[in-house]
Amino acid sequence: MKRSKVSVVIPTLNEEKNLPIVLKDLKKLGIVDEIIVVDGYSKDKTVEVAKKFGCKVLYDNKGKGSALRLGMKKATGDIVISMDADCSMIAKEIILLKAGIEAGYDICMGSRFIQGGGTEDMPLFRKFGNKVFVFLVNLFWGMRYSDLCYGYRAFRKSIIDKLDLKRDGFGIETEISIKAAKKKLRVLEVPSFEKSRKFGKGNLRSFRDGWNILMTIFSELFKR
Repeated sequence: MKRSKVSVVIPTLNEEKNLPIVLKDLKKLGIVDEIIVVDGYSKDKTVEVAKKFGCKVLYDNKGKGSALRLGMKKATGDIVISMDADCSMIAKEIILLKAGIEAGYDICMGSRFIQGGGTEDMPLFRKFGNKVFVFLVNLFWGMRYSDLCYGYRAFRKSIIDKLDLKRDGFGIETEISIKAAKKKLRVLEVPSFEKSRKFGKGNLRSFRDGWNILMTIFSELFKR
């Protein structure tokens, strides 16, 4: 049986300290065939690091969602995995995400809120917000998601165009979950543990991006 080709897409912005750790861990796995770094015009040596590790480097400064859409479109793997550059996601979990796709699912999503998952990087108010968003999406689209705003996910390459993603910012994960439900794709959640960012400050702004996620939910509610 032919082995699935795996592409990993990583949006970056000033991650020169974190990125080498992430890339070393990915290389050690031995199952990642292509790494695409989509950089938001970093002012540090992020791009130099990416090129040193043999990554394909693309540029996009419109937001995380826009960067992910570009990277996913350009990926050549049978399985496309999205992950962050801040050392919060454990590289070995790609094995589980990949297995979900190979088992027949269209999208395999990491979840911090099912047995075996967890997080050390989410304050109580963000956990509450996530629960509210999960409740609304499950209510409106009849799903049983446990996590909504987490970006560690694997996709069957053939369904990416079908998702027809539009969001430029942090609402991209919510848009993916909703459109997967609307289009009746086969979705699996697997446990994932989110570690704290290792170096630097993240680009997530809780209230601004929480509002964008809420607007994503209600805008999708009124679309066909």
